[in-house]
Amino acid sequence: MVSVEQANGVLAQIQDAGSGRAVTELSWIDQIRVEGSRVVFRLALPGFAQGQRERIAGEARQALLSLDGIDDVQIELGQPPSQGGIGQAGHGQPAERQSIPGVRQVIAVSSGKGGVGKSTVAVNLACALAQQGLSVGLLDADIYGPNAPTMLGVADRTPEVRGSGDTQRMVPIESCGVAMVSMGLLIDEHQPVIWRGPMLNGIIRQFLYQADWGERDVLVVDLPPGTGDAQLSLAQAVPMAGVVIVTTPQQVSLQDARRGLAMFRQLGIPVLGVAENMSAFIPPDRPEQRYALFGSGGGATLAADYDVPLLAQIPMEMPVQEGGDSGRPIVISRPDSASALEFQGLAERVLQQVTTTA
Repeated sequence: MVSVEQANGVLAQIQDAGSGRAVTELSWIDQIRVEGSRVVFRLALPGFAQGQRERIAGEARQALLSLDGIDDVQIELGQPPSQGGIGQAGHGQPAERQSIPGVRQVIAVSSGKGGVGKSTVAVNLACALAQQGLSVGLLDADIYGPNAPTMLGVADRTPEVRGSGDTQRMVPIESCGVAMVSMGLLIDEHQPVIWRGPMLNGIIRQFLYQADWGERDVLVVDLPPGTGDAQLSLAQAVPMAGVVIVTTPQQVSLQDARRGLAMFRQLGIPVLGVAENMSAFIPPDRPEQRYALFGSGGGATLAADYDVPLLAQIPMEMPVQEGGDSGRPIVISRPDSASALEFQGLAERVLQQVTTTA
C-alpha cells in the first residue's frame, strides 16, 4: 500500500512557476491522505496563483496515478491562505483603509468605459514619473484585461514568489524603470479570468499588500473600466492621493467618464483631473497637421463641469501604438514626440495636484 510519505514525495516535485519552490513547501497542497487505492489532498491556491490551478492539478493527478496501487485521485479545493484580516472589519462594516508599507502615494487611473486608452495612459504616466527620478510601482488591477505586461515588454516573465501562508510575498517585475505586478503575469495569454466579486477583491488585496513593493514614492494603479468591484475594493482598502479620469473627446466616452468621476467623489477619493486621450490624430507624414477624429473639447467640458483640472490632451500617433506593442512606451522610445511630451506634462501636473491635495 502506498504511504502518505510516498504520495508527498511525488507531489513535492511539482513547483510554482514563479518561485520554483515545491507547492507542498508553499502549503498549496496539503492534508494528503491515502485511502486504499485512492489519494486525497487539498489544493488551496492564493489568488495570484489561480492561473496555475489546471497545471498543478493535472501534474499532481498524473504523479499520484504513477504510483503502484493508486487508481484514483480526489482533489479538494480549500480556502486560499489567510489575508490576516486586511481590509475586513466584519459584521458588514467597511474596514479602515490601510497603507501599503513603503509606498508613499497611491494614484489610480480610471475610465468610465473601455477602449479609451486608459492602460496606455497609466503605463506612460508611470514611466514618465520614473523619468523624473521617482521610485515608481505599477499595479495592473485590470484583472479581466491585463495589458501592462505587454506594454512593458515582460509578458513572457513570471514573478518570483517567496515565503508561504500569511508571509507569502510576490516580487514585482522590473521594466522601464517601473516595478509592476499584473494578472497578465500569472495566467496564459489565452486564458480567460472568470471570477466573481469576492475573488476579484481578494487578488487586488494580495497585489496591494502581498507584493514586495519595497520603498516607492508612487504606486500607479491601472483600474479596469467602469464602476464595479475593483474600484470599490481599491477605494475601501488603501488611502489614495487621488485618481486621474481618462476619457476621449466623444460624447459616449464623456457620459461614462462622468459616472466614474462621480463615483470616486462619492467614495471620498480626490479627483486629480481629466486626461483626454486621442484628442487629435497626427499623421506620420504630416506632423504639423492634427485631425479631431473623435470631436474636440470633450475633456475640457468634463473638467469644467466638475471643476477639476484638464491635465493633458494626448494626441493619437503611430509610435504610441508601436511602443505599446513592442514593450517600449512612447515616453521612452520617442521622448520628443508630441504624445510623449503630453505624458511628461501629465506626470508633472499630477505631482502638482498630489502636493496641492495632500
